[in-house]
Amino acid sequence: MKEINPEAIHGMIPKRNKDSYKADYGRVLVIGGNEDMGGAIILTASAAVYSGAGLVTVATAKVNHTALHARLPEAMVFDMYNEDCLLKKLSTATVIVIGPGLGLSSESLAILKSVLKTVTKEQRLIIDGSAITLMAKNNLKTPVAITTYTPHLGEWRKLSHLKPTEQNETLNIQARKELKAAVVLKQSRTEIYFLDEVWKNTHGNPAMATGGMGDTLAGMIAGFSAQFKNNRSAIITAVFLHSKIGDDLAKKQYVVLPSQIIERIPTEMKEFSTMFIF
Repeated sequence: MKEINPEAIHGMIPKRNKDSYKADYGRVLVIGGNEDMGGAIILTASAAVYSGAGLVTVATAKVNHTALHARLPEAMVFDMYNEDCLLKKLSTATVIVIGPGLGLSSESLAILKSVLKTVTKEQRLIIDGSAITLMAKNNLKTPVAITTYTPHLGEWRKLSHLKPTEQNETLNIQARKELKAAVVLKQSRTEIYFLDEVWKNTHGNPAMATGGMGDTLAGMIAGFSAQFKNNRSAIITAVFLHSKIGDDLAKKQYVVLPSQIIERIPTEMKEFSTMFIF
């Protein structure tokens, strides 16, 4: 495995061109947040915005719209159960995230199936949270889009059919091949399985063991993917900065909150950005 550390991500964050505007930094569509789990999608959308995505649109249950507008005025929002609007927004997205707080209802499954059917091979798709469970439960296939799964160990068991004792590098690589997608396996030292190589994070701490951390990481991956030409660099950088910020905060805090990590993203990106353009 290759190590994800500060030296590894050197040069991965591009410096912005002097003459640029929001459309240069991608369009992210974030789908999720049912009537009970609106916080998950707000965290994902916030992480995408703070990671520098040019435009972020949120498809979520109507009950979450007011909270989203109050917490994140930079994002646009519409009802995720409106299929016509969903399909329209899907057609213009650079990156799609589906799953945070989506739930496991028949309506949620219908939304997921619409996304899987509609995405194109040019788009980048991040499948997270509830969407991973729905994929496994209904034996749905990875679509043609450039796809990344972001499971925790329990979700990976459902997706890979590997018992915890079987979740080693060799078998994980084989499971990734069958999925035909990249896999960000979230754990104390997160591992990333690409087509031809495996990366392991060197950062992260128990203070980050709190609800919403995975939702935040999914949003960071989306925000970086919308801007970076190299999708692999986007994923590696997101995983690193997510945990690196968490480590910095944990030096003085017993518990680290996802919202605190989100607030620090722009500062950390500035620190690690270079003159290299990808």
